[in-house]
Amino acid sequence: MAGELFTSESVASGHPDKLCDAISDAIVDACISIDSNARVAVETSVKGGKERGLILLAGEVTLSGQHPDYESIARKTASDIGYNSHEIGFDSTSEERCEVIQKITAQAANISQGVNTLEQGAGDQGIMFGYACTETEEFEELEGRFFPLAASLSQRLTRRMTNARMDGTLPWARPDAKSQVTIEYENGKPKRVHTIIIAIQHDKNLKDNFDGCEKKELEFVKSEIVKHVVEHAIPPKLIQEPYNLVVNGTGRFADPGGPYADAGLTGRKIIVDTYGGMGRHGGGAFSGKDPSKVDRSAAYAARWAAKHVVAAGLASKCEIQLSYVIGVAKPVSVRVESFQTSPISDSELTEKVKYVFDFTPKSISKELDLLRPIYATTASGGHFGRTPGIDGEFPWEIIDEDKLNSLKN
Repeated sequence: MAGELFTSESVASGHPDKLCDAISDAIVDACISIDSNARVAVETSVKGGKERGLILLAGEVTLSGQHPDYESIARKTASDIGYNSHEIGFDSTSEERCEVIQKITAQAANISQGVNTLEQGAGDQGIMFGYACTETEEFEELEGRFFPLAASLSQRLTRRMTNARMDGTLPWARPDAKSQVTIEYENGKPKRVHTIIIAIQHDKNLKDNFDGCEKKELEFVKSEIVKHVVEHAIPPKLIQEPYNLVVNGTGRFADPGGPYADAGLTGRKIIVDTYGGMGRHGGGAFSGKDPSKVDRSAAYAARWAAKHVVAAGLASKCEIQLSYVIGVAKPVSVRVESFQTSPISDSELTEKVKYVFDFTPKSISKELDLLRPIYATTASGGHFGRTPGIDGEFPWEIIDEDKLNSLKN
């Protein structure tokens, strides 16, 4: 009989929503490359069709300098992810196969007057959460540190599926994919993987290799996923027989897929982007927003601070909530919760965090060096629990030794 179970999900870069996140963040990077203080809030929507697909760009951009070619950015981003063929569900490369509609205006004056000040007020009101824990610490194979295990493993699976498709290990795979990992806990600690669920789009002609037999096709896909994805991504000590593995639960996930099968929209995978449901979420999406938007930058700062609390040994679980009012620099509230895992009270912990970390938007951008084009790589695979330098910068994952020591003292 299984003990306590917890499940997290991740989606690959070719998932329609993630495709939209990637396009929006590519636009953020392009704008920041022109003007480090650019104000960007861009949403993307995609949908495939029998004859022609659609990319819709909508939002607000204000920058000093010439605007980038938004249409070219959108087409290239989608093509680089793998959507360059109408047969697989979406071809972004030509006007004939894909229409791009652009509705991008300047940032509203009433917002600008509160943000573009010497102190730099918050770009919006709202609440943000950061979370860290010790679940991944005993597994050296895992890149990220101080992160929920189910979220870490589900992210590893989708990143591995993407990499295996792009390097030719899985030549039959297509861009759209999902993963889901259920962890069994014992006495509050991760014990083993209970269930892995994989959905991966594949070549519609794959079954021809098996005389048209869909059952043999599925058996092949499953065996390849075990060999090249599961065994590659999951630490062996967590895979204890028997565990449940479901691959393409409907029996087939063949072309066309991606935006043809399901429309995409920026900001629709906020739990996938953060902690897989382990830890609360303020509701604001990240992609398509420059760092003046506290939905993004303050969530990064809250994760950064929470990770330091856990790394300092002050808690084995830490969640930090920040709240802001538009146009005001200092947060309305800072709250630290340790879930009774700290040797000191949460109120003491909160005071320590407030003393060590400055959560004003201007300070966050300066300390984390956010006014750079570093956001495209965050659009898939998770914004947190990543190792800086492997496939992106992720400065909010870097431990600052001075701050660590200050928290300890």
